[in-house]
Amino acid sequence: MPTRSYFHALLLCLMTLVLSACSLTPSKKNIDDYGPMPAATTDKPDPASHHVDPAPVLPTQSTKDPEDLWQRLRNGYQLTAPMQHPRITEQRDNYANYPTYVYKILERGSRYLYHIVEEAEARDMPLELALLPIVESAFDPFAYSRGHAAGPWQFISSTGRAFGLEQDWWKDDRRDILASTDAALTYLEQLANRFDGDWLLALASYNAGGGNVSRSMTRNKQQGKATDFWNLTLPRETMDYVPKLLAVAELIRDPERYGIELPELPNEAYFETVELPGQLHLETAAKLAQVPLEEVQLLNPAFNRHATAPNGPHRLLLPVDKASTFNQQFAALPEEKRMPGNKHHVVQSGDTLIGIARQHGITVAELKAANNLTHSTIVVGRELTVPNRGEAPPKHKQYVVKSGDTLWQIAKRHQVSVKDIQQWNTLNSKTPLKVGQVLSLNAQSTSNTTNEQMVKKVNYQIRRGDTLSGIAQRFKVALTELREWNPQQNDLLTPGQRLVVYVDVRNIH
Repeated sequence: MPTRSYFHALLLCLMTLVLSACSLTPSKKNIDDYGPMPAATTDKPDPASHHVDPAPVLPTQSTKDPEDLWQRLRNGYQLTAPMQHPRITEQRDNYANYPTYVYKILERGSRYLYHIVEEAEARDMPLELALLPIVESAFDPFAYSRGHAAGPWQFISSTGRAFGLEQDWWKDDRRDILASTDAALTYLEQLANRFDGDWLLALASYNAGGGNVSRSMTRNKQQGKATDFWNLTLPRETMDYVPKLLAVAELIRDPERYGIELPELPNEAYFETVELPGQLHLETAAKLAQVPLEEVQLLNPAFNRHATAPNGPHRLLLPVDKASTFNQQFAALPEEKRMPGNKHHVVQSGDTLIGIARQHGITVAELKAANNLTHSTIVVGRELTVPNRGEAPPKHKQYVVKSGDTLWQIAKRHQVSVKDIQQWNTLNSKTPLKVGQVLSLNAQSTSNTTNEQMVKKVNYQIRRGDTLSGIAQRFKVALTELREWNPQQNDLLTPGQRLVVYVDVRNIH
């Protein structure tokens, strides 16, 4: 029969095992008790051999609806990751070293974040995904990459179309806040299903493509290696991409620890959707809502012109506190004032829709949409509305400032006065010019600030077979402008060299 000392020894042994297990697996509740994260390292671990057991990035859950959107976001965190992995700490420290930059990104995203959180939460997705536009576009709805990806979620043209994001002369749905968010979350859900609910693999696939991730997993299986994200060999951008999102989520989870200030963000909608019966000029919308035109454009960045698209969707996003004002003012607005510049055409014998559209410089689709036509039959004597194509008459000219430019040189080159340029762009004699700054060169500019946001600097890497004319055509810029932006570049292009291209995102479709 066992003695008392035997039971005592057995008890000590069991306690030791329990304590050891606890030290290996930190609880979600006590994860904040661990010390500060290690400093970023420049030594890159071998992804095939470096493995750290995952520790969850989950805050203590709240039992009531938070008043603050940041806390609501934290409450919805679901991703688990090895938060002391060097690839995460490096990205976290990169962001933490520029707190002002982070604050500006979050402030810019405050218009859109509530909607994204609502949509992700409705799908029971990890709310860290609501922060993905920080990594993708710095929450810039007009973002455009050298890979031709556009919008806050950075869809390339083909993938955008595959998820229903239309791109034409009037609008680019890759920049539409509602449509692009729905498409991005749908895409991420599909990728997560493809990889059996592994959200890190889904995120990697969103960046690199599901095929690349699957092939890397297959190679690891053949070599007897683990197939989780941290052990895959993927493009360098993708290897950093997932850690960036996890790092951002960590900064927002505990901003004080990392010296980050979060802008105030109540847990309430920023914008409201107002329905329209048809096309509307954006300047008219801004006046009716009593908000700056720039605000209307930032909430409705998909529109390439100064008006909503004739074929819909007939809606606008407006600040919540201005939607009622807009609806009241719009109800009293005569129909002919919705689109200043619209013309009318009385159908004559022999007229066709193609002929009328060609005569007025519009497409048949635009003519049909403006007149609610579902067919091409027209009746003699009917008055058709010929829509204004959404230009801001008269069209203004823009100039992108280059290194060495002065106001005097720009004014002389374009035959205007320095005083005029200063007045049109709200400049004074002490305001310095910045390379890449977009100047309006006549008084008809409606929103210079937003015009600047719509012109993006792209550092294009020359590929084999490229020509200057081909690059100009690809980015819809003039060859003379491309030469002007790259004065040191001759016609002999070398693969790997970089060219500066200023792209007006409204012209890319």
